[in-house]
Parts: sequence; structure tokens; C-alpha cells
Amino acid sequence: MPEAIWITFAFVLGLLVKAVGLPPLVGYLAAGFALSGLATAAGIAIEQTSVLEHIAHLGVLLLLFTVGLKLKLRSIVSPEVIGGSLLHFAITCTVFAPGLYWLLDLDWRTALLLAIALSFSSTVLAAKVLESKRELRAFHGRVAIGILIMQDLIALVVMSLAAGKSPSEWALMVFGLPLLRPLLYRLLDASGHDELLVLLGLLLALVVGGLGFEAVGLSSELGALIFGAMLANHPRSQELAKSLWSVKEVFLVGFFLQIGIGGLPDQKAMIFAIAAALVLPLKGLLFYFLLLAFRLRARSSFLTSLSLTNYSEFGLIVASVALPQWLVPLAITVSLSFVLSAPLNRFSHSIYERISHRITRFESQKRHPDEQPISLGNTQVLVMGMGRTGTAAYDWLAPHDSRIMGLDSDPAKAQTHQKEGRNVVFADAEDTTFWEGLHMPELHSVVLAMSDIEGKLIAARMLRKLGFDGYIVAHTMFADEAIKIREAGANDAYLTMSETGVALASHLIDQAGLQSAQVRKPV
Repeated sequence: MPEAIWITFAFVLGLLVKAVGLPPLVGYLAAGFALSGLATAAGIAIEQTSVLEHIAHLGVLLLLFTVGLKLKLRSIVSPEVIGGSLLHFAITCTVFAPGLYWLLDLDWRTALLLAIALSFSSTVLAAKVLESKRELRAFHGRVAIGILIMQDLIALVVMSLAAGKSPSEWALMVFGLPLLRPLLYRLLDASGHDELLVLLGLLLALVVGGLGFEAVGLSSELGALIFGAMLANHPRSQELAKSLWSVKEVFLVGFFLQIGIGGLPDQKAMIFAIAAALVLPLKGLLFYFLLLAFRLRARSSFLTSLSLTNYSEFGLIVASVALPQWLVPLAITVSLSFVLSAPLNRFSHSIYERISHRITRFESQKRHPDEQPISLGNTQVLVMGMGRTGTAAYDWLAPHDSRIMGLDSDPAKAQTHQKEGRNVVFADAEDTTFWEGLHMPELHSVVLAMSDIEGKLIAARMLRKLGFDGYIVAHTMFADEAIKIREAGANDAYLTMSETGVALASHLIDQAGLQSAQVRKPV
């Protein structure tokens, strides 16, 4: 039973790499190569099966669907996304194609297709890393995902041209998909909160988006992403994403295992992969300077570029269609880039803090509209993170203190709050340059309602470092995180579920307690 072996190796190596602070996906890749090496050394029949291939494909579709659920398409249709992706693609192909032609003695068609395959960055890895750090909605996360979507569209065009195929005339129906949004909203509302919600997600990601797009000659990955994006503005989109979390994670293990189990490379493939890994920093540098040219600050350009400094699984798909003889070398190249990129992205913020003094000098003096510096002015109460918890806190406090402000790292969300009458502006608590220029002369209270623990810790530390001696309160799901938040400088950190229970009990006392007092008789 090969599935038992896959699960065992994936769990053991995933646990080991997590113990040293690396993302488990690095362990899943290592598990695949370990299985492949075991098969070669001991003659054990461990190989890819149609089951593993199918599981891997489902994992990719579900990942892209959940990424779509968190996207606001209007926020990725921007000059830095469209211009940055197209310019990077054109420059990479212009430089790499002649180099591969001369160094590897290839024909021009092969050299060009190989350069194209190496120009893409991994949607799966970048989305996985950004999601694990809860940075998909942050400014640099949205720019990275937008560029990846553009690259995926380019890859689809290249595959169609290389295969000599074109989408059927039925593919034009895709332009009418927005008309289905009201129906999709009704289905989401009617699905409830249990297994029907999960099945709806699977139906849209795998059947309607996946098989539906394949039936008209388009990519199933693109279909899953589009159907997720169509639901992104629905109030329950994040509930749907959470309901699919475990299913998606299990299937994605199959994707990373599949890469490694494909087989150990020969010497030429290893040399090619190592050489490609050595030029990988050039890919990140090109992204960095292109994004600076579009007026992004050094921090956003660096974090975006680092998440894109890898090679893509779409390159393998292109190779399977047009360059089958290069599939194994490219698979090793992609795997090696994952191993290098994943840990670097895990420590991206601390890396930037160490080198920021060297790379900020390349910044443009003109700032991007999404990155204007923030002044708190006469604000007395600050709510950081305007999700459900932050919004509830803001609405409760606003009648008591009109000088209240909310901050959120999603510009689109900040705009929505502004339209609803709230004083909310864009700011990223994890942006060190934001704290450097912060002016808060009358601030006396701060509510930390961000979704991730890292943002709360940074905010608490920076507020105290800047001399703020007012009251800081936060919420969290876990007791160990509450301790860390208090150690970082917060006065109080409350457990979300415990406070919910206290609130329910308070309502009970207010209502039932009064009634019982009325019927109580003296002894």
C-alpha cells in the first residue's frame, strides 16, 4: 500500500523540518526525494501513481481557489502588477534565451521555451508561504499574487501555442461568468455552516472551475482561481476558505511528494539545477528594481521580490507539453528553488531589517498611493486590524470617544470602512518604516486586533519603544500567545473564546438574574 509509505515519510520529515523552524513543505519535498532514493538503492517499488498525481492536482486547485477567495481583483489590476510582470517576463526571456542557446548548444525554440519556463515564479509556494504568515491581504502579498496571476495567464498562452492548440469557441463564455455571481452568492448563503459548505467549495473549485474550464480548452487552475475570486466579496468567503483548510492541506502534501518521487536526477540534471539556483538571486533583483521603478518602497519591493524568487510548477507544466526531455532537470530546479526560497521567506522581515540601510537608498522620492506615511494627529484611541473583532471594538468605542482611528494593512478594506463612515486608513504594523515616522501626540489607548500574532508582537514592542505609556490591549486564541503579547509590552491580552463565554454569561446575569430576583422569596 504505497499511500501508507507516503504518509509516514511525509509526516516524519515534515515534523523534523518544523522542529528546526522551516515550513513543513520543505520536509514533504525531502520525503519525496527520500522515497525516490530508497527505491533506487533498495529496489523497492515506490513510484508515482495516478492516485498521487490526482491528489496533487486537487491540492493545487483547492489552493488556488482559496487564494481567489481572498483576492479583490480591483486591487491587483494596477501598474506595478501588470507592468512589473510583463517587463520581468520580457527581460528574462531576452537575457536567458541567448545564454541558454550558446551555453547548452540548443536550438532557438528550445532555448526560448526553457527561458520562458524559468521566468515564472511558483504560485503554490508563494501563496502557501504568504498564507502561512497571513500576508495575502498585506500590500506586498497582493502585489506578489497579482504578478503570479499574470504569469499564470502568460503560461497558459505559451502552452496553447506550444501545443498547437487553442481554446474552443465555448471559452468565450468565460467573459459572462460575472453574471453568475448572484447565483453563487445565493448558493453560498443556502449552504449553511457544515458539510454542505465544504461540498460547495469542492464543487466550484474542482468541478465547475476545474473540469469546466478544461472542457472549453482552458486551464483548470485558472478556473479554480477565477471562481474563488468571484466569491471574494461575499461576507462568508473567509468562512468558506477556513472550511476547506484541512482538505486543501492534505492534498497539497501530495503535490510536494509528487515532485520528489519523480526520480533522482543524473549528473547533467544536477549541474543544470545548481546553475539555475546560482542565478536565482538575479531573478529577485530584477523584480526588486522593477517594483522600485513603479514607486513602491524598498520594504514592499523586497518582500514581494523575495516571495517571487523561485521557479514555478507552471514551468514543469510547460515542459510536459513542449519540452518533455527537460522535465526531470526542471523538476530538480524547481525543487531546489523551493528548498532555498521557503526558509528565506520565513525570515523575510528580519532579513529586511538587517539590510534595509543598504537597499533603501534605491527608493524613489515619489511614493506609491498605497504607501503614504501616516500621522495619527489628535487620535486618542487606535484600533489596529479592522476585521470582525477590530470593527466590533471600533463601533463599540466610537460613541464614547470620537477621536478614534482604525488601521488595516488591506487598502481595499480601509476604503470600505471609509465608505461606511469609519475613520480607517491603510497601514501595515509589520512595516518598520511606518513606525519610524509615526506621530501620535495625544494617543492614550490601543486595541491590537490583527489576525496574526507576529503583527501584535511587533506593534506592542514598537509602541513601547517609541515611548508610548498608555493602555495596550489585545486578543488571541491561545494562552501561550497571550503571555508573549504581554511580554512584548501589552497591558492585557485576553483569550478570545474565554471572553466570548464571559460575555454570554454577563448577558445571562443581566436578564435571568433580574427575573430570579423578582420571584425570590425571603426565607
